[in-house]
Formats: sequence, C-alpha cells, structure tokens
Amino acid sequence: MQDDFLAQAQAWLTEDPDPDTRAELARLIDTKDVTELTARFGGTLQFGTAGLRGELGAGPLRMNRSVVIRAAAGLAAYLKKQGHHDGLVVIGYDARHKSADFARDTAAVMTGAGLRAALLPRPLPTPVLAFAIRHLGAVAGVEVTASHNPPRDNGYKVYLGDGSQIVPPADTDIAAEIAAIPSLTTVFRPTEGWETLDDTVLEAYLARTDAVLDPASPRTARTVYTAMHGVGTDVLLAAFDRAGFPAPTLVAEQADPDPDFPTVAFPNPEEPGAMDLAFATARACDPDLIIANDPDADRCAAAVKDAGDWRMLRGDEVGALLAAHLVARGARGTFAQSIVSSSLLGRIAEKAGLRHAETLTGFKWIARVDGLRYGYEEALGYCVDPDGVRDKDGITAALLITELASVLKSGGRTLLDLLDDLAVEHGLHATDQLSVRVQDLSVIADAMRRLREQPPARLGGLPVTKAEDLTGGTAGLPPTDGLRYTLDGARVIVRPSGTEPKLKCYLEVVVPVAAHADLPAARARATDLLTSIGRDLSDTAGL
Repeated sequence: MQDDFLAQAQAWLTEDPDPDTRAELARLIDTKDVTELTARFGGTLQFGTAGLRGELGAGPLRMNRSVVIRAAAGLAAYLKKQGHHDGLVVIGYDARHKSADFARDTAAVMTGAGLRAALLPRPLPTPVLAFAIRHLGAVAGVEVTASHNPPRDNGYKVYLGDGSQIVPPADTDIAAEIAAIPSLTTVFRPTEGWETLDDTVLEAYLARTDAVLDPASPRTARTVYTAMHGVGTDVLLAAFDRAGFPAPTLVAEQADPDPDFPTVAFPNPEEPGAMDLAFATARACDPDLIIANDPDADRCAAAVKDAGDWRMLRGDEVGALLAAHLVARGARGTFAQSIVSSSLLGRIAEKAGLRHAETLTGFKWIARVDGLRYGYEEALGYCVDPDGVRDKDGITAALLITELASVLKSGGRTLLDLLDDLAVEHGLHATDQLSVRVQDLSVIADAMRRLREQPPARLGGLPVTKAEDLTGGTAGLPPTDGLRYTLDGARVIVRPSGTEPKLKCYLEVVVPVAAHADLPAARARATDLLTSIGRDLSDTAGL
C-alpha cells in the first residue's frame, strides 16, 4: 500500500503545475509520510451537493490546480458531447486562496478545448456568476468558491446553461469524462485567448436587483452589515445605494476580503461566535436589523433585537418572513423549499392559494421547480428573483428582508411581531438542528446504519408514526442518503452533509396557538419538545 501511494505521488508530482503543491508533495515523498499520502491519494474528490469541494493541498483528494484542470477538461468534454462545440463558459471566483488561479486554469482549458471562456473581472459574489450565465447566453458556468467552509478549503461549483447547478446525470457524466483524462499532458492550456469581462455584467446584475423591491415601498430600515471577510461588501453597498436604503454600518473588521478569515473559526453566520462582532457593532449604533452574508454572498442571515439584545433569526424564520412579505405584495407562482426546511412555508402558500413544492436539499433542486416564484432552504439560502438568478442570492435576499423591516417599521412593528402573527395564524413552527462535525467519516456511516437497523419508535415522548428511508426515493423525490421520521406534531430528517464532514439532524415541532397571549407557553412547550427529541435521537444514533 505504501509503495502504491508513493508511486502515485511521484507520478502526480511530475505533472503538478503549481510550485506550492509540488513542494508540499515532495516533502511528503521524501519523508514517506504514509498517513498524509493516504489522505491525499486514497481516492478522488467527487461531485456532491455543490460540485467539488475540499481541503487545499496536493493529490486527487485535495483541491489543487491539477484537480481543477482535470475537472475543467472533463466539463469541456461533456459540453462538446452535448453539442456545445464553441459555446461560452463564464467563470467566477471568490477571494479564497488559489481561487484566481483555479479560475484562470479553467479559462485556459476551455479555450484550449475550442470553447469560448469569459472570466468575471474580479472576485465577486456567486449570484453574479449565476446571473451572468443566462444574461450572456452561456452554455455553462463555473464558480470557484468553498462558500462558508473553513479557510483551508476551496471548491468548484458547476452550472449548466439554464443557470442552475448540475444535477444527475450531468454530475456523473462529467465525472466519467474527468476519469477518462489519462494525463495533464493531454490537456491543452494556452496562455491567452479568453475574455476578461468588464463591469457591464455586474451593472446588469445590480439593475436586476431593483426588480425584487416594490417601487412604492418605504426604505427607512437602518442596518449593520458584515461580509464575513468575503466578497459581498461592495456589491451589497451598491445595491442598497441604488435602492435608496440608508447606507449600512459595516462591521469594519470583517468588511474586506481575507482568505484567512482571521476573526472567525468558521466563516458561516450560523456558527457560534461568527456574529459576535456584528452584535457588538449593533449595540454601538442601534440599527433596525443586522444583515450578514457568507464569504461568497449567496447566503443571507438576519439578526434582530430581542428582549434587549441581539439574536440571529433562524433560516426558517427568515424563509417564512420573506414568503409572507411576497404574499402580501401579491406574488404568484410556486413557493418551494427543501425537505429539511420548515413546513410553515406550505401553510403560508396554501392559505394564499399558491402552489407549494418540496425538493431534495440544495438549490440545484429548488431552482428547477416548475413556475418557481420563491424558494428557500433553512441553511440561510433564499431565491427571491428566480428569473434573474436561479440559485440562492444573499444580495437580493438582503434587500427584500430590509424592505420588509422598513414596511413594518412604518407601522411601528418589527420582524418579531410578524413572526408572532404567523405563529397565531398557522401554529408555532419551531425548528432546531442537531449537527455533529466529525474527523472520521465512519462515525456518520455508523450512525446512519444504526438508525436504519433500529429505527426509533418514540422521540421526545411522541410516537413515530412513519419512518422513511429516502435512499429509494419517495413522494416523487429522487433517491438521497437520508431518513425521515414523522411524529404526532413533529418531524425529523437525518442526513450526511453534502459539503462538510457533518451529520445533520433537522427537527421541527408544530404547537397550536389560539391567541397571542398563548405564545410564551407555546414556545416553552416547543423548546422542551425539541430538546427531548434531539436528546433521544442522539442516543438512538449513538452520537
């Protein structure tokens, strides 16, 4: 085994175009570091929920220029087999380590394959790339980003010409083309020939952001904004300025792109501590709302003042607020969500006489819903302008939630008041997540096996009325590695994360509420149920 990995590493070293990863790999070969060589050469990165994503480093199980060149060549071969012999591929990238290199390599490979390639002018939010694909009539798009992953990671997100991320069978077809590449020496990479776009496409995207707002709406809500060391600041400020909102107060320590993310352990608004600086800024200036994007600005988080201090709204809470706002504005079309998101959206859509749809996790599925008007996922993802961006978009979502805060402010109300109204109207839908980050992926496999072999009969004192293994597909959904438990007044879904080494358990309870005066008791009941369900599930799964 050691000799096999050493031989693979030596062969890889001869082709590696990056002096950084060549030096890293040479050290591992010299020291015969079997553990690290196994971690790099024990397989290959696979397309998951968001394309390729992994830790930077040498070898086929890491993100590096060699892996990216192969991925680009596989995508180019796939596109040509689909008849796109000279089609346009537009390429965007964030500000992470190696992102610009990976983007240029992709442009070179596409150009060498006879396709046309266009690079966005600089690191920009992922939704700008998703917009550019359809705006420019591209046959595909690539975004180099690892979204909210740790600093050591990068990724490679692939879109097709409809502006949506790849889904089966395109992912496996592209993977087959990647696997068929015998050597990097067979991949022609010219040093020029692609286009670097100017700001015209960004201006077109910003013009499109105006469409998400009601021209007659108030624009008075004051915000604090953090880009979480990502690429969102300039684009969000421009969008807010065009819309006529007060200029957001920036969290200065996190406003500029920094691939090391020095102020946060994980650059994800959902992670503990990530919003601490935003909260401190808000305590100093007392805004109406805090807005946060993740590093590539496709997710949007919101925080509000509650009982004298600031707290993050859950993604499901923001999802319901935006839905209620769109319904109040007379939106028509289909409202969609992933199966792990709150069932409240279905209640809102049903009362409004709108079609409602559930999809598998990920906007690659949500964006493909027929007649989509609004889609969201509990992990802070919101698609509020599917005709412009068929993906989650943290910039337009920020505009829409700030518009809603302004509308409510004009009536002396807040986002929390509207959440109370929704709870009384539809029942209190309370959600929580049990998320377990692991070093050893076998822990996740063991937990899933345990739950399949011995499914729980009761959780939190509630009987499990239905247990579904989603690997076979269900209710018109494609197969996925997941389990769903229906309880009397509750729901649980368990699945491995598609982008991180995590097992995720999504919990929801629904508690009837007769009047506003009953909300405190309903919340206490919901908290108790969520806690006991999570504890019982953890015990059953061996976590």
